Amino acid sequence: MTSAAPDQTRNRADALPKSWTPGEVEASMYERWVDAGYFEADATSGKPPYSIVLPPPNVTGNLHIGHALDHTLMDTLTRRKRMQGYEVLWLPGMDHAGIATQTMVEKQLAVDGKTKEDFGRELFIDKVWDWKRDSGGAIQWQMRALGAGVDWSRDRFTLDEGLSRAVQTIFKRMFDAGLIYRAERLVNWSPALRTAISDIEVKYEDVEGELVSLRYGSLDDNEPHVIVATTRVETMLGDTAVAVHPDDPRYQALIGTTLEHPITGRRIPIIADDYVDPEFGSGAVKITPAHDPNDFEMGLRHNLPMPNIMDVRGHIVDTGTEFDGMDRFEARVAVRERLAAEGRVVAEKRPYMHSVGHSERSGEPIEPRLSMQWWVKVESLAKAAGDAVRNGDTVIHPASSEPRWFDWVDNMHDWCISRQLWWGHRIPIWYGPEGDVLCVGPGETAPEGYVQDPDVLDTWFSSGLWPFSTMGWPDATPELEKFYPTSVLVTGYDILFFWVARMMMFGTYVADDPVLTAGKGDQRQIPFKDVFLHGLVRDQFGKKMSKSRGNGIDPLVWINEYGADTLRFTLARAAQPGGDLSVGEPHALASRSFVTKLFNATKFALMNGARTGELPDRAELTDADRWILDRFEEVRAEVDSAFDSYEFGKACEALYHFAWDELCDWYLELTKVQFAEAGARADTTQVVLGTVLDSVLRLLHPVIPFVTESLWQALTDGESLVIAAWPQATGVATDQVSAQRISDTQRLITEIRRFRGDQGLADKQKVAAKLIGLDAAGLTGLHDSVANLARLTEPGEEFAATATVEVRLSGATVTVELDTSGAVDLDAERRRLEKDLAAAEKELAGTAAKLGNEAFLAKAPEPVVAKIKDRQAVAAAEVARIGARLAELSGK
Repeated sequence: MTSAAPDQTRNRADALPKSWTPGEVEASMYERWVDAGYFEADATSGKPPYSIVLPPPNVTGNLHIGHALDHTLMDTLTRRKRMQGYEVLWLPGMDHAGIATQTMVEKQLAVDGKTKEDFGRELFIDKVWDWKRDSGGAIQWQMRALGAGVDWSRDRFTLDEGLSRAVQTIFKRMFDAGLIYRAERLVNWSPALRTAISDIEVKYEDVEGELVSLRYGSLDDNEPHVIVATTRVETMLGDTAVAVHPDDPRYQALIGTTLEHPITGRRIPIIADDYVDPEFGSGAVKITPAHDPNDFEMGLRHNLPMPNIMDVRGHIVDTGTEFDGMDRFEARVAVRERLAAEGRVVAEKRPYMHSVGHSERSGEPIEPRLSMQWWVKVESLAKAAGDAVRNGDTVIHPASSEPRWFDWVDNMHDWCISRQLWWGHRIPIWYGPEGDVLCVGPGETAPEGYVQDPDVLDTWFSSGLWPFSTMGWPDATPELEKFYPTSVLVTGYDILFFWVARMMMFGTYVADDPVLTAGKGDQRQIPFKDVFLHGLVRDQFGKKMSKSRGNGIDPLVWINEYGADTLRFTLARAAQPGGDLSVGEPHALASRSFVTKLFNATKFALMNGARTGELPDRAELTDADRWILDRFEEVRAEVDSAFDSYEFGKACEALYHFAWDELCDWYLELTKVQFAEAGARADTTQVVLGTVLDSVLRLLHPVIPFVTESLWQALTDGESLVIAAWPQATGVATDQVSAQRISDTQRLITEIRRFRGDQGLADKQKVAAKLIGLDAAGLTGLHDSVANLARLTEPGEEFAATATVEVRLSGATVTVELDTSGAVDLDAERRRLEKDLAAAEKELAGTAAKLGNEAFLAKAPEPVVAKIKDRQAVAAAEVARIGARLAELSGK
């Protein structure tokens, strides 16, 4: 074996820039990967499949920190599986985001004083498509900046023709099966958007409202009356009952009677219902079935009228009062003032903190409102989604999230799927002139004279089909046969109950579809085998990120400032199943330092001829060589286990500490001595160092792909890490002797360094020293390594030891005699020894106390007692040694 020629060494190192500047490298490197087709999946491949569908971001969206986390984790999984020999499909796409997109385009029209009604439905939708083509999908180039290795050739959109066919197909199947129906129910209504909205688009905030107590019935205390309290006075215009608890003695005589409504004059009944809490307030509550969820349920139980007193804009209507036409908040004040003038406000209004749902899109308080909508009957679908997890067909990670999953799917309410919008999947229902209803499937047309339902479907309806509609369902396709069901769904736990539940309901509903089971026997096909739930990204202090706090992180700013690798490593290192992540500037700086350390270490290695090649026989290797190879093998196994369990943080921590603490801080330093020997020893060291670097870069590549690609290509001249093989187990047993020798060497060097530090010696200041007892300690041949790393020089003829450091190792004690004339602070040395003496005396006293305790000795196992006796002997020896050294110093 021969050493690398100097020009080859120089050329390899020169392949790297002077320093790592990600902004100059990452964009072009990513486009090379895409152009090479590395991320494109082959559905005809004989490799085992691995597939993930990207949770489709909104077409209006930008890359936020949650996306960055999602995409980093998915990219890590898919890059690793590709290197492990799988045929990988990571399928990207976007959601048409009905409300968000329509609202954005409407705002643009409003700048010119126009509304969507000025254009009509068809022209307005054309304008939305124009916007989508020109401005939508900014998140795609941002994903490229992050390094997301998706198959862009299969990019999908929830309003694509193929996905629209899937929506129509499943709607008709479910409608014909009686699982989709139309009914007047209570919904979350947004007056600003003039549509029903989903639960996930409602954010609850604690607000300070007014709790007003009102008197119903007679103003005469001797006549029938009740007192009720409300924060929404205007809704009393739609009251159809007052409810009390059936066992409340205060109201027994009134149950079944009626009272006159204070404003409308209608007679409304006093009803009894167990829902009412007799301990809260007056024990009587007003019932407005069309504008409160609990009142609606009570209205159904008691067959109460349900007058809707608000129109789509949130204005009062159809009450026959002077309040008709008022905005709901304007009416709140006006109704209260009239009631107060009539003496029906029996208590002054007082502040009252309560939780109010707000529209995520428009920011306004949502209005519970009775509305005719389309619904999915979820009972059987939710049960199947729950059973898929109970039966182990789908596994949720972490398992601690399962109870929340079951609690949700086992108690799910029917799903409102219609939205009063123009942008989206139009509901495929047509109404005939005689009132008949026709559901039209793909390729079908309605008879002449039929009119289509004006509403569109909830965005979650189409995204709920995402795992299989994106692969061509309802048609049989090579993608469905190869890649469905998908391997894992990666998403935040915050949408477990919304998007994940809907995908599971749809997926289990079509699980027996021949298109999905083709070539897979009779096994039902669930949409994904694993569900990995990660937490939310919080700031470095654990606080939720928000605009008001100003503590949010813009991932694009971090990419521009630190590079994509730094952002990715910061997020992956903090990610654990189900747990929130605390991330801030200090974490980013630590990740950037790690990337820089890796770059500089590899460049140093290349400058010293590190290269890949066949490893020599282990007998030819040094202790340091065998140790670093064995430690890498242990770390590789740990990393594989962590990634397989979706413990990204654990994998990153293992790689971080191995690369920084062991490879860079120890082995690279030890190689300097081996390189100095030249000849066969240097040649061997070059191959060992190159082999370990090669393997470390492979393990790190899925998380930090850009810097590892650059370094690996310089080291190996390989085509790309994207398609390189993942490191496999070597099957070589760990050399315990070499491991112990290196451990002892590290301890010896660390203790010498600690002594030097205590004396205030500069890091580069060399001190003459004798190392006594290396052979007895089993460290034969490591003298030069210890001397080099501890900054020691050979003693000359005039050497006179002024200080002694004794280090107890596994085999024996090594004594280091140093000539620190003029360099050592004797007072500092004395303080150091006194500190060590106190620690040794504390250990000696502790072991003596245990060994003097008869009760302890009677119960403790013999090995435990023997271990304590060994500790006592070591402590006694240390007390004697340190005492002698202190006495020596005192005599000087």
